[in-house]
Parts: sequence; structure tokens; C-alpha cells
Amino acid sequence: MKRTVYCLITVVCLLTLCWLTFSYLRKKCKENTHVIHLDLPQIKEKGQLTALTLFGSISYFTYKGREMGYGYELIKSFAESEGLKLNIKIATNENRLLEMLEAGEGDVVIYNIPITNENKKQFIYCGREVNNKQVLVQQKDSLLKDVIDLIEKEVWVLDKTKYSRRLVNLNKEVGGGIIIKNIEKDTVSVEDLIEMVACGKISYTLSDDDIAKLSKTYYPNINIKLEVGHPQRSSWVVNNASCQLAETLNKWFKNNKNSSGYKAIMKRYFEMSKMPGDAPAPILGNGRISHYDDIFKQYASKIEWDWRLLASIAFQESKFHLNEVSWAGAVGLMGLMPATAKTFGISPEECELPEPSVKAGVAYIRALQRRFANIEDKNEQKKFILAAYNAGSAHILDAQALALKYGKNPYIWDENVVECLKWKRLPEYYNDSVCKYGCFKGTETLNYVRHVIERWEYYKEMVP
Repeated sequence: MKRTVYCLITVVCLLTLCWLTFSYLRKKCKENTHVIHLDLPQIKEKGQLTALTLFGSISYFTYKGREMGYGYELIKSFAESEGLKLNIKIATNENRLLEMLEAGEGDVVIYNIPITNENKKQFIYCGREVNNKQVLVQQKDSLLKDVIDLIEKEVWVLDKTKYSRRLVNLNKEVGGGIIIKNIEKDTVSVEDLIEMVACGKISYTLSDDDIAKLSKTYYPNINIKLEVGHPQRSSWVVNNASCQLAETLNKWFKNNKNSSGYKAIMKRYFEMSKMPGDAPAPILGNGRISHYDDIFKQYASKIEWDWRLLASIAFQESKFHLNEVSWAGAVGLMGLMPATAKTFGISPEECELPEPSVKAGVAYIRALQRRFANIEDKNEQKKFILAAYNAGSAHILDAQALALKYGKNPYIWDENVVECLKWKRLPEYYNDSVCKYGCFKGTETLNYVRHVIERWEYYKEMVP
């Protein structure tokens, strides 16, 4: 008996000693493991530049199946100039971006990081420096020209954000009197508040000026000139070990800031209207909508659609101008992305011809009919198809998945999937496990569906 106990004690001691030794060696191994940060020569040897960013309507998103974003297009141009393939990795928040960079998971952060002395100890700021500031968003016809004019005015901001903090400080600076309306709902974003100002639901809100500039391309009736905060310097960052990469990025920005390509990117995101086709639709008369009615009739029968609905899509996309090009690069009568048209056998040159454009557009609609075949109500199905025609089916499928998870009907558009598509601009939703395709600003798509259907109803009334 004593011998058995002695053996058990010996075994326990040996196991404890082995565990302690293993733990010590693992700790020393971890201490001696150094993260390798690549500089430009090593990146070129590998042939690929890995950029870290966040989903956002300015930084990076997908639209009509295409990767887009102001930051994305800039780094893509830089990578191409260096003969590199581009790999994008998405982080969940700003802190995580820097953690991933420090851990060697990427080569450059293509998101504007505030310039601080603390960050300078670990990272090199590079690229285009931005002086971002907060501005007051208001309608043009209710123009305030000085922050003192905000006294006794209601200003709506998201609670517990830099906007609410700035408004509290501003209220102290003017001696009080600003009526601060904090919104606590997690389904509301800064862009939602800007839309509410544009639609007249609220009078004022605050925004960063880059978001405000982008929003103005959706809502030309807003004014964003009144500054309410001090500028915050920010730029892209690389690791301290990537000096050559930082120098090359700085040189690239300096050499390209006045180039036509750089200006085209700026214009695409901060100047070109994102809301085409909402103008009154003319009628030719004598039962005709456009010069292309016969083509619409010929191809609408192939998908069992009313030809006037095809005409409404065409007007929304191009106003019946064959050489129209949208801010995102969609071309021709039916507003197709060249890559989409190519999928259906139509070349970029043919996209500017009426019949090939309609043929490809109808082929795309037929594919979307198959994608949304589980929506039995044909009128509801049309709304989903129109949304996917505008935005690509990926974001619509994400919105359906959110609807299913959060107790809404994934087969009903209004007040169900519509609401979930709005949520996809918020991190807590586009980072949800059921979402596969990231952030999406749904304003254009929601308006697109509404305008096309309203115009279709108008066409049905005017052209029997």
C-alpha cells in the first residue's frame, strides 16, 4: 500500500515538473518569436501588397459585385504602379487595424488614423495627410452662418459619440442654449441623420466633413460649410520597419495628387451625383415612352415582364442616353457594369448600343429571377430584383439573412428587408456572422427601387 502511494506521488511530481518545464519553454519561445514586418523590397519579392482597412462608404465596400471606395481605389492605383497584386483585409474597428499592423498581418493601413505622439512611437504616418473636422449639416433654405445661431435650435446627434461630446463642449462655449437631442438607437448612423436633415425630418446634425461631402452627392439640398470643431490631422500608417514603403507612398501621393486619375477618383466619390434618374420622365406621346420601346417590348416578353418596367429601369439608369456612364462605371441604356455585360456575351463597346444593352440587361434580370425564385409573390420579387440590379445580389441576400435572424420577413421588401438593408451601414450588423459581404450604404438602392416602381406606375397610366 505504501509503495503504491509512493509511486503515485512520484508520478504526480514528474508530471508537474514536465508541465512547468513545458510552460517555461513555451514562454521563452514566445519571447524569442519576432514578428516580421516587410518593407517594400520584400513586398515586391512576394509580389503582393496587403492593405488593412475598415468597411465604410469612403474606405472600402462592394457595389454591383465590384470592390470600391476612395481609399481602396487609391491603394489599388499605388499597387499597380509598383507592379503588385493587392490583398485587402478588413478589421472590425480602428484599434484592431493597428493591432493587425503591429502583428504583421498587413503592410499598410489605408484608413485615416489620427496623428498622435503615442502612435508615432510605433508607426510611420504616410500618404495623404487629411485635416478632418466636424461640420454642421443643415438644409440650404435654413442656413445658419455662425455657431452662435444654434442657440435655441435642436441639434440631433448620436449619444456617447465624438459628435455628442463636441456638441456639449460647443454648448458651453456659446454660453448654453443649444437644444441637444441625443439618439440612443443602435440602428441609426450619422448618414441616417444626414438623410433626415435632407428630408426635413430634423433640422441639424453634426458630421465629419468627409462623410458630409460624400453625403452631399446623395442630397444636393444640404449645406455643410459651417465648421463646428477643430481640425484633426490623420493619415495612413505603416510599421516603423517599413521606411521605404512609407517614402514610396509619400512620393506617389506627391506625384499624383494633380494627375487626371487621382482627380477622377476624387470626383467619383465626392462630386458625382449618386442619385440619377429621379427627374420627371418625359413621354414621347402617341403611346410611346422612348425611341427604344420596340426593343423593350421584344425582350420583356422573354422574362414575362411589363415592357414599361424595362423602360423605367432604362430611364433610371441612363435617362435614355446611350453613352451615359454612372459614378460607379455602369454604362449604356440599361446601366450595366462592363464586367456584368461581358458575363452575358456583350462587349464594353456593344454596351453603348441599344439592343445589346437591353439584351444583356434582360439576361441579368433572368439570372436574378432564378436567384430570388423562392419569393413567390411576383410583385415582391420584382422589388428584390430591382434592388439587386442596382446593388448586386450579395447585399440583398445579406439583408434577407438579417431579416430572418431578427424576426422580420425575408420575402417582403417594405418594412422588412428594407430596414435590414439600412442596417448594413452599421458595424454591429455588417459584422454580424450572417452577413457575408460587409458594409453597404443602402440609400441609393432604396431610392432606386422606389423611383423605378413609381415611374412604372406613371408609365402604365400614361401609356396603356
